[in-house]
Amino acid sequence: MPHFHIEYSANLEEVVDMGQLCEEIRAAAASVDAFPMPGIRVRATRVDHFAIADGDPKHGFIDLSIRIREGRPDAVKQDAVDQVFEALRAFLAPAMADHSIALSAELRDINAALSPKFGNIRDHMGHGS
Repeated sequence: MPHFHIEYSANLEEVVDMGQLCEEIRAAAASVDAFPMPGIRVRATRVDHFAIADGDPKHGFIDLSIRIREGRPDAVKQDAVDQVFEALRAFLAPAMADHSIALSAELRDINAALSPKFGNIRDHMGHGS
């Protein structure tokens, strides 16, 4: 774990390459010590129904939710969210030059005792397909 969930307004579908945004977030997260690389999961969900600010349909949003296991000091979490948010801002700068987009991010702790995990990704890393 950490999990990165991007929610975005449907009107950005043709404006932002969401697959590439997922990769940018993954790469940024992989460079942060607080995020164990084998546990990184990035996904994006399109939101078809939304209303923003003055109701003008030109406005869009991208919200990044980051969930990590509890136990890291606040300073480490602050640095981690700042690094990933800066990668998000940098990637979206060209789109934001021409489009009205609200960006937000939030990092939340997950109670490890209430969040069981199982998987074998680490067993397959570096083994090819």
